[in-house]
Amino acid sequence: MPVGPASGASRPGEPAVGREPAVGAVLDLTDRVRCLWTDASHGDLGFAAAADATASTSGVESGVSGRAVRPGVAGVAASMVGGSQLTWLRQVHGATVVRIGTGQSGELGEGDALVAPPASVGQAPGLCILTADCASIALAGDDGSYAAVHAGWRGLVAGVVDGAARALRSGGASRIVGALGPCIHAECYEFSPRDLDVLTASFGAAVRGRTASGRPALDLPSAVAIALADADIEQRRGIDACTSCHGGFFSHRARGDVGRQALVVWGVP
Repeated sequence: MPVGPASGASRPGEPAVGREPAVGAVLDLTDRVRCLWTDASHGDLGFAAAADATASTSGVESGVSGRAVRPGVAGVAASMVGGSQLTWLRQVHGATVVRIGTGQSGELGEGDALVAPPASVGQAPGLCILTADCASIALAGDDGSYAAVHAGWRGLVAGVVDGAARALRSGGASRIVGALGPCIHAECYEFSPRDLDVLTASFGAAVRGRTASGRPALDLPSAVAIALADADIEQRRGIDACTSCHGGFFSHRARGDVGRQALVVWGVP
């Protein structure tokens, strides 16, 4: 079965091509999987409890102690995705992949990737990932299955992208496409040389960047692109915006924001 709209696809290892979607607009990732990203104009869609402010020097977002999304997220996201029930996780910057069962919705425990079967198989919930600097990645298989991935640098090193791809393929997908949403970019992401060494050992020297002031930095979009290519995922153009220096997004690192924007991925029959 073809994946769907071919424009905007790239082969593994090539830059994403195609027209960039607008924030809040629905992106047809394939003919059976759609996604969208919100920004600060949609309000704080993050966890209701205050964020834990104990982020490390090289951390992007702090953890969260809350166990429910804000009441507004369900209404905002559901109106955007046609009333789908939402599922989400307590994101922990790891590589745990959670598969969605028929009829499941709401919070499904700890993890950093959600995987759902094709929309024609039982109910197809909207998968919700919350970020304020980390990468949010939408994935779609050629069988109609789909995934939403939360990826900070620790999750990338731990293999969260590859884990999500394996889960999609084990369920029947042969070809997978993915798109990256807004995240912090190298010009704003000073990073310790020791932690950069960890990243380069996994993804190569291309992830080394420089901040606007010339300090060592992590190029998070490049790291994601390499992780997608390593997992044999074709990258399509998502939203290429830095959450730190673009005033329209929440950023924990730049401004200490506790608010969160969302990625929602859902399937259609």
